[in-house]
Amino acid sequence: MTKLLFIAAALAGTPAFATNPVVEELMKEFRAASTVEFSAERGRQLWSQAFVRDGESRSCASCHTGDLRKDGRHASTGKAIKPLAPSVNPARLTERAEIEKWFGRNCKWTYGRGCTPEEKGHFLAFIQAQ
Repeated sequence: MTKLLFIAAALAGTPAFATNPVVEELMKEFRAASTVEFSAERGRQLWSQAFVRDGESRSCASCHTGDLRKDGRHASTGKAIKPLAPSVNPARLTERAEIEKWFGRNCKWTYGRGCTPEEKGHFLAFIQAQ
């Protein structure tokens, strides 16, 4: 019984992205281009960090909210955004081209530049943890 509890505890600490081959491949690439271990907590911090662009404050949470399991709304267009968390929206993070497209658009809209591989790794760790 003790062995089973130990194994269950070990598996509970396993990152969720390890079960998604698309995210696993991207994380491998981001790790190769980075010098830090990715963290869901650091991803959460980056997610809520606000930047002033075009006279307005923007963050990832501006559109996707702080709870990725809930619907969001685009800050400029008002368009509804389905939950980003794969735990409630299994279609999320399943297509590499879509992930890359949205990183490109959203990083530029929020930060005014493309995100680094390190930032992307933290974001994916955070999103997968939801």
